[in-house]
Amino acid sequence: DVRMGFVGMVGRTPLVRLNKVSEETGCNITAKAEFANGGGSVKDRAALFLVKQAVDNGTLKAGGTVVEGTAGNTGIGISHICNAMGFKCVIFMPDNQSQEKVNALTTLGATVYQVPVVPFDNPDNYNHQARRYADERENTVWTNQFDNTANRQAHIEMTGPEIWRETDGKIDAVVFGTGTGGTLAGVGMYLKEKNPNVQVFLADPQGSVLYNYFKHGKFERTEGSSVTEGIGQGRLTDNLKGAPIDDALAIKDVDAVNMTFRLLEEEGFFVGASTGLNVTAAVQVARIMGPGHTIATCLCDNGQRYYNRLFSRSWLETKGLLGALSESHHRFLH
Repeated sequence: DVRMGFVGMVGRTPLVRLNKVSEETGCNITAKAEFANGGGSVKDRAALFLVKQAVDNGTLKAGGTVVEGTAGNTGIGISHICNAMGFKCVIFMPDNQSQEKVNALTTLGATVYQVPVVPFDNPDNYNHQARRYADERENTVWTNQFDNTANRQAHIEMTGPEIWRETDGKIDAVVFGTGTGGTLAGVGMYLKEKNPNVQVFLADPQGSVLYNYFKHGKFERTEGSSVTEGIGQGRLTDNLKGAPIDDALAIKDVDAVNMTFRLLEEEGFFVGASTGLNVTAAVQVARIMGPGHTIATCLCDNGQRYYNRLFSRSWLETKGLLGALSESHHRFLH
């Protein structure tokens, strides 16, 4: 079972039972260990399919450039893929993302433009800047991760089938935080085809509109803003359109951060706050459904990408989140 180069290291990640929260709820709470992808995050899957689509349809030719707007992880995945396939990479990202992600992108050889945070309907939004950059240059492709459904196709063809196979089809629910919507939509679409009774839950951070949209049909933001990166949304992306979502959960930062440190202390997993949000939501789903069910989510990436923020005592204090931690969690801070 030799994997063929970096591309062969995308997908087939382990499905891991989270023992402590499973015991607490009486359910099997499982998570795809997505940091085991070659580029270290769940976004490697979308990155591969986005670049491969451009190659297959002839818009990206040898020596060309791939451009993307990203909070970091999709860009990191695309940078790895570009190096492996012989392309150049240009990344536009909001200037509020972790320095660790910026450093990773530049080390991987990407050209990085950090731009001010503005809403999607502003022409200077990082996604629109990425599109314009690509439009103005030959043999340059904007992969458009938010609205290019090659993103969710990665999860229809890879992640969904993996979860089905690894649970022997005994899966009752899946739940994911959502940025582009690719993971949730793709996994949900595949599993609903296999078994319409599988429940699909959207987990939304504070300050996003998706919870209110799927619960109440209104594009209204929940209160506050979130320290999670790469999830939450102010609109309905093309990847989310038509997604078979049964319910939505609003997850507060205090709960996501607390779970992030619980996963480190109790399970041994060093992950970021988006993973903490996913597992918090999975626990809520387990309590909604009752004991005896199998629920799947994902461990999105590695905590090292957030070391100078999420694991910093002073940073947590400035965000009012130090109180989210139990006394025993303080030994993990610097």
